[in-house]
Amino acid sequence: MNQETATSEVQLNSPVRNFSVPLSSTPCGARLARLLANEQLRDWGLPTHPADHLVAELAANAVTHGRVPGRDFRLTLYVIGDTLRVEVTDTRGDRLPYARETAPDGESGRGLLLVDALADRWGVAHGPAPRKTVWAEVGVRPTGSRSVTSRCPTARPGA
Repeated sequence: MNQETATSEVQLNSPVRNFSVPLSSTPCGARLARLLANEQLRDWGLPTHPADHLVAELAANAVTHGRVPGRDFRLTLYVIGDTLRVEVTDTRGDRLPYARETAPDGESGRGLLLVDALADRWGVAHGPAPRKTVWAEVGVRPTGSRSVTSRCPTARPGA
C-alpha cells in the first residue's frame, strides 16, 4: 500500500523521505490524497501549506482529466534536503496538462494557475507508457512540532 523510507544519502543532517500510495481515481480518492499528504507532512514535522493545495489540485486533475476506469492514480511525496516534491501519476499519458485562459466568472480551469503560483517549479514527466507524472516542488522548513492546530479562530479578549 504505502511506502516510507528515510535515508541520509544527500545530506547527513537532512534525511531523504518518501511516501507513496495508490488511490482510486474518484473524487474520494483525490480528497484522501490531500488528507494523507497533510498527515504525512505533519508526521515529518513539515508545514502543510502550500503542499496541501498542490496535492489537492494535482489529484483533482488526475481524477478529472487523467482518469481511466478501473485504474488508480499514485500520490508520491519526496523530501530531499529542504525541498518537497509532490508527484501525482495517472494513466493518461496522452493527455498533458496545460494552463488555460478561463472566463472571470468560470467555475473551473484555474488549477494549474494555482500550482504555478504556489510551486517553486512544476512540470510533467512521461512514462512508462501509458503513464505521466505531474510534479511540483516547494521549499520546506521543519515546523518543530507535530501538534495539529485548530481550524477555528480563537476569541480575543475584549472582542
